[in-house]
Amino acid sequence: MNNYTITSNIIPAEFINQLAITADTISSKDICQLTLNFNEWLKKAFNDNDVQDLLIARAVFVDNILAKLWCQHHLDEFQVSLVAVGGYGRGELHPFSDIDILLLTQDDIDLNLEENISRFITQLWDIKLDIGHSVRSIKECIKQAVNDVTVFTNLIEMRQISGDKTLTQQLQPLLNEDAFWTSEKFFIAKREEQEKRHQQYHGAAYTLEPNLKASPGGLRDLQTIAWVAKRHFLADSLEELVEHHYLYPNELAELIEAQDYLWRMRFALHFVAKRNENRLLFDYQTDVAKMMGFGDEGKAPVERMMKRFFRIIERIGELNTILLQRFKQEIIQDPEQTNSRTINQDFELVDNLINTTNDRIFIRSVKIIEMFLIIAQEPSIKGIHSHTLRLMRNARRRLISGLVDYAQCRKIFMAIIKHPRGLGLAFSLMHRHGIIGSYLPLWHNITGQMQFDLFHAYSVDEHSYRVVKNLYQFSQKEHNHKYPLCSKIMQKIRKPEVLYLAGIFHDIAKGRGGDHAKLGAVDALLFCQSHQMNKHDSRMVSWLVESHLIMSVTAQRRDINDENVIRTFSELVRDEAHLDYLYCLTVADMRATNESLWNSWKGNLLQDLYFNTLRALRRGLSKPVETRSKIRENQQQARNILVKTQIDESELNSLWQEFRVDYFLRYSPEQIARHCQRIIGHNRAEPLVIISPKPYRGGTEVFVFAKEKLNTFVNTVELLASKRLSIHDAKIITTKTGYTVNTFIILDSNGKALKESYHTQEIAQALTERLTQDNYCNVSTQPARREVKHFKFPLKVSFIKISAKSKTMIEIIALDRPGLLGNIAQVFQQLQINIHSAKITTFGEKADDVFTISSSENAALTEDEKQYLADKLTQEID
Repeated sequence: MNNYTITSNIIPAEFINQLAITADTISSKDICQLTLNFNEWLKKAFNDNDVQDLLIARAVFVDNILAKLWCQHHLDEFQVSLVAVGGYGRGELHPFSDIDILLLTQDDIDLNLEENISRFITQLWDIKLDIGHSVRSIKECIKQAVNDVTVFTNLIEMRQISGDKTLTQQLQPLLNEDAFWTSEKFFIAKREEQEKRHQQYHGAAYTLEPNLKASPGGLRDLQTIAWVAKRHFLADSLEELVEHHYLYPNELAELIEAQDYLWRMRFALHFVAKRNENRLLFDYQTDVAKMMGFGDEGKAPVERMMKRFFRIIERIGELNTILLQRFKQEIIQDPEQTNSRTINQDFELVDNLINTTNDRIFIRSVKIIEMFLIIAQEPSIKGIHSHTLRLMRNARRRLISGLVDYAQCRKIFMAIIKHPRGLGLAFSLMHRHGIIGSYLPLWHNITGQMQFDLFHAYSVDEHSYRVVKNLYQFSQKEHNHKYPLCSKIMQKIRKPEVLYLAGIFHDIAKGRGGDHAKLGAVDALLFCQSHQMNKHDSRMVSWLVESHLIMSVTAQRRDINDENVIRTFSELVRDEAHLDYLYCLTVADMRATNESLWNSWKGNLLQDLYFNTLRALRRGLSKPVETRSKIRENQQQARNILVKTQIDESELNSLWQEFRVDYFLRYSPEQIARHCQRIIGHNRAEPLVIISPKPYRGGTEVFVFAKEKLNTFVNTVELLASKRLSIHDAKIITTKTGYTVNTFIILDSNGKALKESYHTQEIAQALTERLTQDNYCNVSTQPARREVKHFKFPLKVSFIKISAKSKTMIEIIALDRPGLLGNIAQVFQQLQINIHSAKITTFGEKADDVFTISSSENAALTEDEKQYLADKLTQEID
């Protein structure tokens, strides 16, 4: 039990006086009003008071309410004790936190006491306190706590509020007995609890919407330290760890500072959310930043708040690692059973952890980097010893400039990058403990830097780290099944360090203003030159950094079956070596940006672009594909497939006479054969809708053949949207006889191809019925996603230069919302603009749609027509 009584000197007397324990009673209505007034005062007091004082103030206020009602229900006349447990027991009560209480009783409860307790709890609900309560005897407490570490943890934080103290005095010594929960057993349980919690967050707290309490490095990690200390040392505060020589005074100050920042964030979050909320959702971030004093001028305050948050949790995580390792050595390990061996004169291996042989080792800064090379070289090393980690932290903070300034450090860093295991554990530990930033000041600048959007799921440094780790996985044969093509390429590359450095530098210039790819390319070139890399490799790294976006942009926004698109991209790439490097970097980058947005469709687009480009490079850019030859080749291959179906040759020739040449260029022989087989013999009075049972590039193909009508495209996209399906690609062709030949690639709400046949049949039937209706048009009015509501993004319309003289390419970037694609299609329809193709891409909160269009006369748009279209789109959509 906490051996102290909490008091507050900052609560205005008016709140306490009304709760004084007297013969006068207080109604639930009066308590509710008093609580509202108290919360208003608490919110106003936030800017001028220490947050810990405010947490204690709320706990004291609730203490007084409970004590008043305890006496009002005559529970003070019974042998029963009212005890605060959990965070409330510690006196840490945030504005809307749960209030956990224990009513500690004797073994037998008489009817009068039971009724009084029931009335007491009922009134607590009436006054809208978020109460979590239990009524237990001492025996029941012991029985529950023996089998449940969470119950035991709550009990060791109990604090008497009212009632009979003899019961809590009897329970307390029982909790401290080793026969109950030994220090060793409790430590193991809490460590496993933390590891399991970290796994739920995939070991990363650097996410868009972190959980302030449960994420790695969050408040729960701080509390785990305190719980273990409380059980082992019977310590009531972190300060006592200094007395036991587990913490240095400067480390204690660091923990308290970190705790204070997280407390202030959580305190503000509760008031902004108006409930007990620990997830810093997009909905709340702007207001929390404002309440914490970061300002309210757009995205910048949120990014400043989050940058400090990410750096805080990194420090907590590091100190948590040091202290839990020290507790393990103190509580569990027998010194006589410690396994150790010498690595060299400076380092030794102690139970698979690297440790220094003397405390002055890091006075020579080069030894910091050297230690990580040893970690790469010694596969038996599993981590860094707490003693060494503490020495390294102190040395890191004494650095006057980046380690990159020292020639020996540069040599060792490149040895790590080139080592077969260098990008494994060694690089992970360098990232976790801030050594990459200590080596490279440019990396330190992006540490904790958040981008306030829905596309980038991690801070810039965490994303860059994950890009490098993805590249490293490509080099490991055990991951071949995950990334077959990337693994094949990566494992044949002679210098993987070129890619690793490109991964490190590709986003390193973010936050500086200007084009981060171009700025980063300059940084990368200077780095390579200072690290004695040859000109070819240096230029390759620089080129990769500058060009790291072009492959994803081409794959997602251009028609990669268009020979002109492939030719243009091939000219940018130049040769197979550049293509190999760029493909691997692009996949690693896209997967590390936001795992929830990566899918088979994107993977297959990139792979198809890779192979189309590879064929163009091997054929030679001076030998472009001849259009007529391509058409004849596709037609012949389609005929060969259709021969097996015994289709009528004359009917096939007649159908092909209806198609324009675009059809045979834009579809594969397999698609042509599949379409023709179904069109021939179909009753053309009804639309033909085919949903392919096999995935196409990771998506599902929807083919529509129907008599051309007004609103055909609009109705199709809206029907698919109403089924929670997203369109990622569309090809729009009109036959010479007035039929639309449209193909859409769709994905389900999880970003995957459709699997269930009944689902595809239902969609096909619904789409057929919709297209049968004359001039029907209904654009979606579904609400926008929760996260998107908090972004403002002006519509951007731009026109892209293409080789086709009779067509125009338009790019429309807008805030993503239901019905957007339908709205765009309606504008095109109103202006009698023909859509030939569409590439639909969503980057978080932004929709980036690219259309190939032409005028009603099948000509490219004039400059006046372009301007009118842009104005109309802005008017109708923005």
